[in-house]
Amino acid sequence: MEAFDPTPPPWTEQAKHAFSFCCPRCGASSYQAQRVWINRRAPVISEDYRRKWQEFYECDCGQVWWAWSSDRPPSDLINDL
Repeated sequence: MEAFDPTPPPWTEQAKHAFSFCCPRCGASSYQAQRVWINRRAPVISEDYRRKWQEFYECDCGQVWWAWSSDRPPSDLINDL
């Protein structure tokens, strides 16, 4: 399964919306996800005319969750450049 595959994988069907951009069950970050799928076929346009996508994650604890790409916190890796 490719993260950018145009067809949603079956495991995304039971996803719960996470408002804090982490697993709603255990609090694990998206970096700890077992699988990832990004719904790039259906972008949403925000109030400031920017695109955002649904990002789906399957956590180690078994919870499948999704959040908007625009809600992702800044990366800690940016400071390493």
